[in-house]
Amino acid sequence: MNSNYALHEMLEVHEMAAFKTVCMTKTKTMQALVADPELMQILQQDVQLSQQQLQELGGVLSKVTL
Repeated sequence: MNSNYALHEMLEVHEMAAFKTVCMTKTKTMQALVADPELMQILQQDVQLSQQQLQELGGVLSKVTL
C-alpha cells in the first residue's frame, strides 16, 4: 500500500473516520432504547462492523507520511 498520500486524501480518510465514529456512537446510544430483539441484533452487528472499519481507517492513517 502506498503511504505517500496527498494531504487532501489524508484529510478525507480522517473525515470518514470521524463520521463513522459519530454514527457508531449514535448506534450504541440507540441500543438502550430498543426493545425488539431483531433490531437489537442489527444494531450490534452495525457496531461490530463499524469497529472493524474504524480499525482499517486507523491503519491507513497510521501509515501516512507527510
